[in-house]
Amino acid sequence: MRVIHAVNVVKEYALNGMAVRALRGLSISVEGGEFAAIAGPSGSGKSTFLHLAGCLDTLTGGSLSIGGSDVARLSKKQLALLRRHSIGFIFQAYNLIPVLSVMENVCFPLTLLGTPKKEARERSRAVLEEVGLGGMENRRPKEMSGGQQQRVAIARALVKRPSLILADEPTANLDSAISREILELMRVLNEKEGTTFLFSTHDPLVMEFARRIVHIRDGRIEREEVK
Repeated sequence: MRVIHAVNVVKEYALNGMAVRALRGLSISVEGGEFAAIAGPSGSGKSTFLHLAGCLDTLTGGSLSIGGSDVARLSKKQLALLRRHSIGFIFQAYNLIPVLSVMENVCFPLTLLGTPKKEARERSRAVLEEVGLGGMENRRPKEMSGGQQQRVAIARALVKRPSLILADEPTANLDSAISREILELMRVLNEKEGTTFLFSTHDPLVMEFARRIVHIRDGRIEREEVK
């Protein structure tokens, strides 16, 4: 199944009264089960595309379908439901809620979905075991290392069993050894669960792990690698 289908996507921002074009006719498709990366230097448009694919922003031109739904035809409520049910996010800054425990952070997406509390805790505990954090359910984010916090973020993204996980520079704040551990974990989860992963990155290590790499520059595709 095609999870992402973008055709001639254009994204413009207003900056100091001028239109800045971040994406210039980007066309890309991502199939279910892929472990793929959009790579490029800062300002290339890679994070912009992930925000569009995550329904966090709106495109200026072209067409974009997520899970077969044309996002331009969806209402704000429908977009929120698509994000809530089908898309998981992993950010470089982790974006955990500091006042909540690890268990509460991971349960949070299920709470939004109305999952019964007992089921939410059981599912969260199981996914925390999967990412190597069993027994740490009651810790707060500030009590954990950067690598552990990123594992919590991965668990939070996985717990609702989304069809697509978008990872925006997920290794940016981690050293190379921890980055390798995190990427190996995501690759195993991809192979085990069949969840589609799409990264934005300029990290060579992420590109080493990705099975497909789309290189972009100045909002356009330069080349593509398939391993």
